[in-house]
Amino acid sequence: MNSFSLKNSISNTLYFIGSMLVLIGLWQLVTILTKNEIPGPVATWQVFMELMSEPFYDRGPNDKGIGNQLVSSLIRVFSGFGAGSIVAIPLGLLMGSSKTGMKLLNPIVQILRPVSPLAWFPLGLLAFKAAEGATIFIIMITSLWPTLINTAFGVASIPDDHKNVGKAFGFSTWKYITKIMLPYSIPHIITGLRLSIGVAWMVIVAGEMLSGGVGIGFFVWDSWNALSLERILVAILIIGTVGLLLDKGFNALQNAFSYNQK
Repeated sequence: MNSFSLKNSISNTLYFIGSMLVLIGLWQLVTILTKNEIPGPVATWQVFMELMSEPFYDRGPNDKGIGNQLVSSLIRVFSGFGAGSIVAIPLGLLMGSSKTGMKLLNPIVQILRPVSPLAWFPLGLLAFKAAEGATIFIIMITSLWPTLINTAFGVASIPDDHKNVGKAFGFSTWKYITKIMLPYSIPHIITGLRLSIGVAWMVIVAGEMLSGGVGIGFFVWDSWNALSLERILVAILIIGTVGLLLDKGFNALQNAFSYNQK
């Protein structure tokens, strides 16, 4: 690591610490203004440590540790996200490479994209006859749009020079896709995937509140029924931290592919 990278890493770390101190300060201020109706950082930390003392216990269907709840949510998120990506990337390639495909599919995308995940849940229950399948379905249907749109944009923005190279060398359709279309558009695809995983992670909470069972969303709802605001705040912080880590992971992937293209 050179000196510039080291200084940059130290600077980013200090900014992150400063940001967390600002968050804690604002949180404590809200606690004071609400006369401790909103638990403060210290009370929440104590509950967090209690939950972390045995995160993976399992005492029955509705009594599991916070670690088990988180793992169950992540499995659902990546299942729905993966299914959505399998649908979104080919459709995005089609829309971006074909004016006919764009004209046919874009109105459908614009109609379905703004629909709330809560509106999709009854259809998921009808289709899958189970809350688990319905939750994965709403994650899939709401998270695929950023990937689809960014993929279509990336393919549509391929320069004519690149396309002409394929024509000049007589590339087959498959060779054009693998040698020109995908390499050029993959940074846009990863940007879409990065946005989609964020959407999927937001949707999981609402989905699990509706479906019940096991998961971080159910944990929030169960904590509310138990009138434990500290547990709710712990869940919020865990949800935010996991979301940050997921975003950082896809950002690193995006930077790697952007670097390779230079």
